[in-house]
Amino acid sequence: EPSPYDESEVHDSFHQLIQEQSRWVAEEGLELQQRQPETGALGASGSDHKTLPGPEGAPVYSMATLRILASMPSRTIGRSRGAIISQYYSRTVKLRRRAGRPQLRDMGRSARPSLRLYDLELDSAVLEEEEKRGLLVKELQGLTAAQRDHMLRGMPLSLAEKRCLRSVPLCLGRPPDAPPWLGGLGGEPAPEPAVDGGPRWGGTGLTLDAASAPREESRPLRGKRRAERRHGLLSCCDQLRDSCVLASHNLGLALLSGLQALTPWRYALKRIGGRFGSSVLSYFLFLKTLLAFNALLLLPLLAFIVGVQAAFPPAPGGPVPAFTGLELLTGGGHFTHSVMYYGYYSNATLNQPCASPLNGSECPPEAGSLPYNMPLAYLFTLGAAFFITCITLVYSMSRSFGESYRVGSASGVHAITVFCSWDYKVTQRWATRLQHDNIRTQLKELLAEGQSRQRPQSTCGRLRRAAVLGFVWLLCLGTTLGCTLAIYTFSELMIEQSPVSAEREAVLLLLPLVVCLLNLGAPYLFRILATLERHDSPVLEVYVAICRNLILKMVTLGILCYHWLGRRVGTLKDQCWENFVGQELYRLMVMDFIFTLLDTLLGELVWRLFSEKRLKRKGKPEFDIAGNVLELIYGQTLTWLGVLFSPLLPAMQIIKLLLLFYIKKASLMANCQAPRRPWKASHMSTVFVSLLCFPSFLGAAVFLCYAIWQVKPSSICGPFRTLDTMYEAGKVWVRRLEKAGPRVSWLPWVHRYLVEDTFPIYLVSALLLAVIYLNIQVVKGQRKVICLLKEQISNEGEDKIFLINKLQRVYEKKERSR
Repeated sequence: EPSPYDESEVHDSFHQLIQEQSRWVAEEGLELQQRQPETGALGASGSDHKTLPGPEGAPVYSMATLRILASMPSRTIGRSRGAIISQYYSRTVKLRRRAGRPQLRDMGRSARPSLRLYDLELDSAVLEEEEKRGLLVKELQGLTAAQRDHMLRGMPLSLAEKRCLRSVPLCLGRPPDAPPWLGGLGGEPAPEPAVDGGPRWGGTGLTLDAASAPREESRPLRGKRRAERRHGLLSCCDQLRDSCVLASHNLGLALLSGLQALTPWRYALKRIGGRFGSSVLSYFLFLKTLLAFNALLLLPLLAFIVGVQAAFPPAPGGPVPAFTGLELLTGGGHFTHSVMYYGYYSNATLNQPCASPLNGSECPPEAGSLPYNMPLAYLFTLGAAFFITCITLVYSMSRSFGESYRVGSASGVHAITVFCSWDYKVTQRWATRLQHDNIRTQLKELLAEGQSRQRPQSTCGRLRRAAVLGFVWLLCLGTTLGCTLAIYTFSELMIEQSPVSAEREAVLLLLPLVVCLLNLGAPYLFRILATLERHDSPVLEVYVAICRNLILKMVTLGILCYHWLGRRVGTLKDQCWENFVGQELYRLMVMDFIFTLLDTLLGELVWRLFSEKRLKRKGKPEFDIAGNVLELIYGQTLTWLGVLFSPLLPAMQIIKLLLLFYIKKASLMANCQAPRRPWKASHMSTVFVSLLCFPSFLGAAVFLCYAIWQVKPSSICGPFRTLDTMYEAGKVWVRRLEKAGPRVSWLPWVHRYLVEDTFPIYLVSALLLAVIYLNIQVVKGQRKVICLLKEQISNEGEDKIFLINKLQRVYEKKERSR
C-alpha cells in the first residue's frame, strides 16, 4: 500500500487506477451506462444505478463514476475501507452482547434470510468488504447506544459511509423487510413480514413460530435438548462475562465524570470564560494553578516539620504572651511562640525533653540519641519540597507550551468552532445558555484575531511612534527607580529605629504599608502612560504592562532581600533574626491582600458607581489582567521567600488565594465588562507560568540558597542554633553516619559525591538543556511533516479533480461511440 510520505508512489497508484478503470470500462461498458430512475422499482438493481441529483450548476455523474470516486484514496490513503471496517469489527467483538440476538449459525435454515433477494457481485473484494460490513453492523448492534455512537465517530470513514452503516439496507442493497440485526443502527426495527408462518423479526431480537422451523423438528429429541442445553450454558457464561465487562466500563465512565464534576470552580470558570473570554479566564486559571502549587508545597512541610514538632513541643523559654488580635496584622506576639515561625523549632531529640541549660537558649545536638533529627528533617524537607515544586513548574510550563504553541497553523478553526463546538448532550437551560455564550465569545476572539493587522505607517509616523514609546518607557523606568529609592530610604530609617518593643509592634507595619502603596500607585501611572502609546494589538498592550509591572515588583523584592539578609542580620545579632524576616514577609502578605481588596473596591466598584451616577456612562471598567496577574506572582514570590523562616506561610497563601477567587469573581460579574476589543489569549497561560518559573521561583531559590550556605543562623533559636551555617547540618549528620558502622556507609558516599560535589549539578543541567534542545528539534520536525502532509492533501484534491474529469471524458466518449 502506498505511504502518505511517498508522493511518487501515490501518483503511480493514481495512474494505475486510471488504467484499470479504463480497461474495465472497455470490457464492461454496460456498467457505465446512465439509467433512468424506474418508478416503483424497489429492488437493488434499480437503486444501484440511479444518477444522484447534484446541486444547481454542478455536473451530475453516473453511479459508476461515483462508485469509482468513492473507492479512491482519501485522507486515509494507504488504508482501504475493508481494512478499516475489519479493524473496528475486531474492536467491537470485545464489547458485544452475544446473548442479545441469536447468532446466524444457531438459526434454522428457514429462518435465515434468502440470498435470492440480493444481487450477486462478482468482485471478490466487494464481496469481502460487504461481508466485513455485515459483521461490523452485527457487532455494533449488540453494543449500547453510547458505545455505538462513540465507535462510529472514531471510524476514519466518510460521512456517507457512516450513514450507510446506520442504514444498512440502503448501503448494502438489502430489502426493506430485512431482519433488524441487518437493519440500520438507528434503533428502528424492520417491519414484520405479512406472510404467516414466516420468521417474525422483532425490534429487540428474533422469535420463531413452531411452524417456521421444520428442520429443527426433524432433529432427534435428545440431540436437540443437548444442543439447547450447551447453547444455553454458553450464552449464560458469555452474558455474565459481557455484563461484568460492561459494568466495569460504565463504572469507570461514572467515576471519570464524577472526578470532572469535583474539579474546583468548574462551573464558575465556564461562566467566566463564556462571558468575558479567554483573556480574563486566564487570570482565574492561573490562580487555580497557584493554589495547586501551594498545596503541593504545604503537604511535606506539614508531614515532616510542622506536624512532628507539634507532636513533640519544646519546653517554653519564657512566658508566652496572650493573643490580642493584633497578631493577625503584625504576625508577632503569640504567633512567635508557635509552629508559625522558625525560632520555635528545636534542634534536639523529639522523643524526650532536651537537657538544656537554665536559660533554655541552647540545646547541643550531641545530647542523647536522635531518632528524628529535626535540623536534618527541616533542611531536607525544604529542599525536597522546592525540588518537587521545580519539577512541577517545568512540567507545567512544557505542557502549557505544547498546548499553546501547537505545531501547524490554525487554518479552519473557524469552521471547527461553528460546526463542531456544540455539545448535544447538554439538556439543561442554564448549560445551553452557558455554552452559547462560550461559543459566541470564541467566535468574537477568532474574528478579532484574524482582523488584527498592523496598519501601514509612513516614515514620519514610525519616527513619531518610536519617540512616544521611548518617552513612555523612560517615564516608567524613572517611576520604578523612584519607588526603589523610596523603599531603600525608608528601610534604612526603620533600621535606625530598631529595636522595637512589643508594645510598639504596630510601627513595623510602616515598611509593608509604604511598599504596598507604591505597588498599588505605580501600575495606575503605567496604565495612564500606556494610553499615549495606542498599541494596535491588545495582546501587545497586555504584554507591555506585564513587563513594566514585573520590573517594579522584582526590583522592590530585590531591595527587600538586601534589607533582610544584608542589613537586618547584622543589627539583630542578639535576637532571632529568622523570626523577624518571617514576620516581615507575613506582614507584606497581609498588607498586599488588604490593598488588593481596596483596589477591587475603589478601582472597580467605586469607579463603576461614579461613572454611572456622575459621568452618566453605561460602560463598566475592564478587568486589569496585567496588574492582577502580577499581584498573584508577587504574592507567590513572597511565599517562596518566607517558607524557610515561616513553614506555615503556604497555608496563609492558600487562604488568601481562596478569598481572592471569590472576591474577584463577584467584582468581575458586578463591576466589569468584557474587553471592548476581544482577543484570544492563546499564549497567556504559557507566559504566566514562565514568569512564575524564571523571575519568581528562580529568584526565591537563589535567596534561600544564599541564606542556607552563607548566612550564620541565630544562636538562641531555631534548629540550626549551634552551627555556623544551616548547610552544616548535613555534614554533622554525615560524620555521625561514618561512626555508626559499615551498614550505612553508603549514605556518606551519597552525600559527598552527589550533594557536596558540583559535577552532578552541572551534569543534570546539561542533560536538561539537551532534552529541551531535542524537544525543540522534534517540534520543528513535526512542523515540517505537517506542512508536507498539507501539501499532499492539496495535491490529492487536485488529483481527484483530474480523475473526475478523466472518467467523465471516458464516459462521454463511450456514449458518443454508441
